[in-house]
Amino acid sequence: MRFLSSNYLIAFICLFSPFSLYSEDKKAFPLPRSTPEAEGISSQGIIEFIETIDKKINTMHSFMLVRHGKVVAEGWWKPQTPETKHVMFSLSKSFTSTAVGLAIHEGKFSLDDEVLKFFPDMAPENPSANLRNMRVRDLLCMSAGHTSEVRFQKDVPWVKSFLAHPVPFKPGTHFMYNTPATYMLSAIVQKTTGNTVLDYLKPRLFDPLRIDDPVWDASPQGISIGGYGLFIRTEDIAKFGQLYLQKGKWQGKQLIPESWVSMATTKQTSNGSNPNSDWDQGYCYQFWRCRHHAFRGDGKDGQFCIVLPELDAVIAITAKTNNMQGQLNAIWEKLLPAIQEKPLPENSTAQAKLKEVLNNLNAHEATPKKKLK
Repeated sequence: MRFLSSNYLIAFICLFSPFSLYSEDKKAFPLPRSTPEAEGISSQGIIEFIETIDKKINTMHSFMLVRHGKVVAEGWWKPQTPETKHVMFSLSKSFTSTAVGLAIHEGKFSLDDEVLKFFPDMAPENPSANLRNMRVRDLLCMSAGHTSEVRFQKDVPWVKSFLAHPVPFKPGTHFMYNTPATYMLSAIVQKTTGNTVLDYLKPRLFDPLRIDDPVWDASPQGISIGGYGLFIRTEDIAKFGQLYLQKGKWQGKQLIPESWVSMATTKQTSNGSNPNSDWDQGYCYQFWRCRHHAFRGDGKDGQFCIVLPELDAVIAITAKTNNMQGQLNAIWEKLLPAIQEKPLPENSTAQAKLKEVLNNLNAHEATPKKKLK
């Protein structure tokens, strides 16, 4: 049973209670709730983060902070709600990576299998040596050997278009962010399991995490797009991050092999050297490394699933902004200092103010830039 809109006010009133009404609905909201101070986080620090990101980022949609497995703060910028299924854009890639890891664990294929092996009928007549040497791991690492992304057409099978695209570099030697490569991973999962990534993940990931009715757009050939197109709720993002924080274990059951969690979130490809950029810290298997020893899945316009293993914390964010680095900067500069090792004394005054701030968030679009005459 899902909450009706009339329940939102009650839920927000109970937001920081360990006995929040949210925790009673196990299907929709399995994560327990707690107060920030009980989990070692300053409510005032969260307020400063919210006020900063609300002021600097157009347009925020939602925020959820999980510490020690408990939600300690959550808010939606109206008209967004807890039940809103939000487009994940490229955060979808991290879910596709999970499907790949599970299929490999089940023996459907391996990291070192050649991509052409799965689609002999779609291969060009004389495939180049680089194409022949392209492997599953190269797709995962965004090092397939391309210098540009293929543009898919409705009337040409997407797999065929991908395989016809030039591969100038030896696979594994050149990083290039490549959404069609993720589509190929989705196609491989479907080819070897007989299920779309959406259907394949349903009993293995979505159902155990109580991610209710996920939606994933598909190509004209009926293959989950993989690199984008997934629609889920804010708390679903948080659950996914918490699962990876717990090394693939959920309620006593190992949903994802711990070995895959480790590989998928470890730097596999170098992609830059700027110490101040969260896009230069290394690419994993469809996850990014961050500063502050964190890793994340992220998507266009500011969709984030940020996991901080050293702090035992997860941050879920949805937005529509062109300032994704600004979102991360606000986290590092305002939120991280608020997180302490041990519980803090309860601060009812700050908690009441935080509730008020979170209850009164309203989306504000960016001010259009004036055209230069």
